[in-house]
Amino acid sequence: MKTFITLLLLTFTISIQAQKTLDTIYANDQKNVALFFPNPIRQGITGASHFVFTYNREKEQYFGLLQAKHGAESNLLAVTSDGKVYSYILKYSEKLPMLNYFIKEEKSIGNEIPLMEIPETKNTASNKDRTAYFQRASEYLLKSSSETMDVKRKKGIRLRLQKMAYDASEVYLVIEAKNQSGIDFEIDYLNVYRTNGNNKRKASYQRLQQKVLYKHKMPHCIIDGQSRRFVYVLPKFVLGDNEKLMLELKELNGSRKVVLQTNL
Repeated sequence: MKTFITLLLLTFTISIQAQKTLDTIYANDQKNVALFFPNPIRQGITGASHFVFTYNREKEQYFGLLQAKHGAESNLLAVTSDGKVYSYILKYSEKLPMLNYFIKEEKSIGNEIPLMEIPETKNTASNKDRTAYFQRASEYLLKSSSETMDVKRKKGIRLRLQKMAYDASEVYLVIEAKNQSGIDFEIDYLNVYRTNGNNKRKASYQRLQQKVLYKHKMPHCIIDGQSRRFVYVLPKFVLGDNEKLMLELKELNGSRKVVLQTNL
């Protein structure tokens, strides 16, 4: 149900390109129709139960398989790991014109973050222009409904990763920090890392700090009993098979530290 609601919301937030005529994919219950996307599939859903789209939900892969039983036409909505949205009309047919569809990136109908206009410049966007874009996108994400992708609690401090959203060449992290420790929490830093290997085996463990392009409403202190939501904007990345995302929140002039690790 959660996946359905998420994807339903996407249909209202993708760009105006969605109004153009959609391509049609034919399927039946005798053969698998394979769809190969330019990036790994993160979510996929059909509009009717007699069309079934299967893909690896545990390990992101580039292809999914489509089958259908006889019935009225429907649609497929898919989101890839870079946030691109793809939509197709689905029809049942006993004779299939194609068994394999290699989908190009330009077939995307939009992005799961509404694309907001960046002020035009004669050549390339200035740092000021990019900052204005990041600010608008971050504010939109903070106003959208909150979710929980992963959470870590330690000594009364809760660090929660609410959302990851891809847009163009950036990824947005919506983060919440809550203080129920009885003492104000002054922030020294919140760093983002990609990790690989087992932390208990130091020889094979690697931690790579990610560059932060922009911080939106990042607090300096979290008052006891309060929570703060903010956004980090980073260069786009996709975690490898053995990689995890790590958020490390450290107290200023204190020993408290909260480390959240997730493989998403």
